[in-house]
Amino acid sequence: MRTEKFIFRKIQLVITFFFLCLAGFDVSAQNTTLPVQDDRWAIQPDGSIKWNIQNRLPHTDHIEMAGEKVALWVQYGLDKAGRSKISRTVVFPTFRMLPDGTRTHISHSFSDSDLPRFYVNNRLIRLDSAVNGKGRTGDLSYNIKDISHKGVMRVNAQAGSPAMVSIQRSLFPSTERPMALEEFVFKNITDQPLTVFMEYLRREVRTDPTRSKAAQHSIITGTVNDGSVTIAPGKTVSFTVYFLASDTPNALAAINTEEEKKARIQRVEGVLDRLQLETPDKILNTAFDFAKIRATESIYKTKGGYMHGPGGLAYYAAIWANDQAEYVNPFFAFLGDRVGNLSAMNAYRHFARYMNPEYKPIPSSIVAEGDAFWHGAKDRGDMAMIAYGASRYALSYGNIDSAKVLWPLIEWSLEYSRRKLNGDGVVTSDSDELENRFSAGKANLSTNTLYYDALRSAAMLGEHLGKPKSQTEAYLRQAAELRKNIDKYFAANVEGFETYRYHEGLNVLRAWICLPLTVGIFDRKEGTINALFSPRLWTKDGLATEAGKGTFWDRSTLYALRGVLEAGETEKAMDFIRYYSRRRLLGEHVPYPVEAYPEGNQRHLSAESGLYCRIFTEGLFGMRPVGLRSFDCTPRLPKGWDKMALKNVHSFGSKFDITINRAPGQKLTIAVNNDGKTKKYTVKEGATQKITL
Repeated sequence: MRTEKFIFRKIQLVITFFFLCLAGFDVSAQNTTLPVQDDRWAIQPDGSIKWNIQNRLPHTDHIEMAGEKVALWVQYGLDKAGRSKISRTVVFPTFRMLPDGTRTHISHSFSDSDLPRFYVNNRLIRLDSAVNGKGRTGDLSYNIKDISHKGVMRVNAQAGSPAMVSIQRSLFPSTERPMALEEFVFKNITDQPLTVFMEYLRREVRTDPTRSKAAQHSIITGTVNDGSVTIAPGKTVSFTVYFLASDTPNALAAINTEEEKKARIQRVEGVLDRLQLETPDKILNTAFDFAKIRATESIYKTKGGYMHGPGGLAYYAAIWANDQAEYVNPFFAFLGDRVGNLSAMNAYRHFARYMNPEYKPIPSSIVAEGDAFWHGAKDRGDMAMIAYGASRYALSYGNIDSAKVLWPLIEWSLEYSRRKLNGDGVVTSDSDELENRFSAGKANLSTNTLYYDALRSAAMLGEHLGKPKSQTEAYLRQAAELRKNIDKYFAANVEGFETYRYHEGLNVLRAWICLPLTVGIFDRKEGTINALFSPRLWTKDGLATEAGKGTFWDRSTLYALRGVLEAGETEKAMDFIRYYSRRRLLGEHVPYPVEAYPEGNQRHLSAESGLYCRIFTEGLFGMRPVGLRSFDCTPRLPKGWDKMALKNVHSFGSKFDITINRAPGQKLTIAVNNDGKTKKYTVKEGATQKITL
């Protein structure tokens, strides 16, 4: 049997080697040679990205957008002949069915065939046809010219051959209402007047009243400004189709498309105005902007308060210990968005409801607007996630009253984890954030790394809150002991790399070996970084979850890219950050970081975008909170850059700009402008400067 297993393993390695070669990776080198990317999209002067439709067809993609009461998921594309197809799934997070559960929101999908019909001079526009496409004699063909994204999805097309009208379709969610809109703006591009007509539509679907929560729900599709309009050459006319949910379908408020679009654009621009990344690399700056949009828009106003939700047609009006408590909330502490911070504090309050004197675990997820919970994978290391995120958030946010609110949850979660230490001095858990999709052993590296960092953050926070010195020193001692035990228990030579085994008995590389790098544990950084960027783990879409498997989850890639920067391997990290950013922003599936593949087909779950932004705040600028008004700054200025900056940072109880400039003698200048006053510090490259605001 051992011989058969050995032979089988050899066959696996040969097959893996073969496919890596096909994928364009240099498997003879210790590290991966990144393949050349062929951009489909291009950055525009206004900061949007645009796909000019040419000959690279067929192509299909999808994107998600959200407001406080709605999420709009759009799948769009063109076939080989250029025929277009757009489908919309509209999710209403606060309209729910019984029994309570994670996915009991209502939603409905709409294809182009569900829209009202449009006519120009009494000729039907065939939205599913290309120029010279087949249709009924007299119908007008429909030819998409380009598609763009920047908080609003715009589709520019022409109808007729030769073209008679240009049509701009804008799809976007309402900012505050449970409603998504699709606006059609027709422009006469002939030299004669034209008559444009949109059919009237009102269609209503009602849910089962016996299963509807609170009341029977209606999903209504309707039109605004329907009818016939004659437009002169060069002039335009606008029509709108709306998709909404209501419990009072006979008393709908008036719909003003222009006001709704203005509110959506203002919301997006408000997010872009804060925490502005300025580097010489336009792709990085733009990818950062887009990630801010996705991370921040997906916050729902529920009866349980503002709740950040991952989205992806599955996860709404609910919070998770990883996505919200660990991933995105520490980002909100730097962005300074009011709704983002409300949702962060609300998430921690919801988790705190489940603290108990018996130290039974807090549920992994609180769902259905706070009315229920999910704990299907049992303890995933959730208390370590909560303590890590809450302590970092409290320090970075810099509000002492908020920190006092969060302290009991942090304290309880740390004590829970302490009670889970095994005989080897590491924390045990039932699974990890991948919820048994991959093995996690009895004790895993992820849970222990997060617990280690939480102990250190809690010690700093406790000192600022006036907690007993005996308590904060105990946290530091526990952290020091845990760091030793992490090395003893997890350090190993795995597949020839001096790195970590993810759990006892696992002799295959895992993506999460990157985590120690993100919390200042650099003892095995060389072997770990070489393993991460080797063909065994790095794929064309980032890190494979496990070596030799086709599954990837962006979250581990995003942690790794940050960790490699924090470990001081700036140039190596930047090569992969540039590659990853270009692929996600301008490649085949845009414009945000994704959840995973094959699960979910690369959904744009929102918390991953928060992790992307943290590559820069915590990695490139090296900002590690150490107090309510202070942070350690270890900037990593890439070669070829003379300057980089983060503008309009709202963190540590202040609003400030931080600029890094190259100085003579392998030194860097850190300039912090706070309330109109600038402090400057000069440090050697790789050195850390404590900054107090």
